Amino acid sequence: MNFPGVECGVLAIPTDDVVERADREHRPSPIDVHVGSRVRLRRTLLGMSQEKLGEALGLTFQQVQKYERGVNRIGASRLFDISRVLDVPIGFFFDDMPPEMGGSQGNRRFTGFQEQQEGFEDDTLHRRETLELVRAYYRITDASVRKRVFDLIKSLTPAD
Repeated sequence: MNFPGVECGVLAIPTDDVVERADREHRPSPIDVHVGSRVRLRRTLLGMSQEKLGEALGLTFQQVQKYERGVNRIGASRLFDISRVLDVPIGFFFDDMPPEMGGSQGNRRFTGFQEQQEGFEDDTLHRRETLELVRAYYRITDASVRKRVFDLIKSLTPAD
C-alpha cells in the first residue's frame, strides 16, 4: 500500500532548508519590492493611474499593481518599457536602494540644484502630501520662480 509522503515505511519530513526555500519562493524579493515602489513613486508623481500605465504597456492595472507591490518580478525588457513610459532612466528604479540590498551611496549622480539634497525616509516619499507638493512644484513653468519657491521652503526649515 502506498501513501503520499511515505517511502519504504518512512514518512518524508521536509528539512529546514527545504521549508525555508519554499517560504522564500512565496515572498517577494526585497529588490523586487524596492523596484516596484519606485515604479509607483514615479507613476504617482506624474499623476498617472495604474490603468493608464497598464494601457501604455499593454497590461491590466492588476498586473501593474503586482509589479508595484513586488509580487511579480519585472523583467529587463518590461523595465525598459516602463522607464520609457515614465520618462526616467532605468537606474531610477534602483536609486536609494539600501546597502544591505546591494545599493551603494557612493556613486550617486545628482542633478538639479548644486548642493546634495538630504535623504528622505522612504515613508516621507510615499505620503500623498509629499507627492502633491512635488507635483505642484514641477508645474511651476518659470525656472526662476521655481528656484525662489525652493529657497523659500529651505529658509522655513530648522537649521541643521
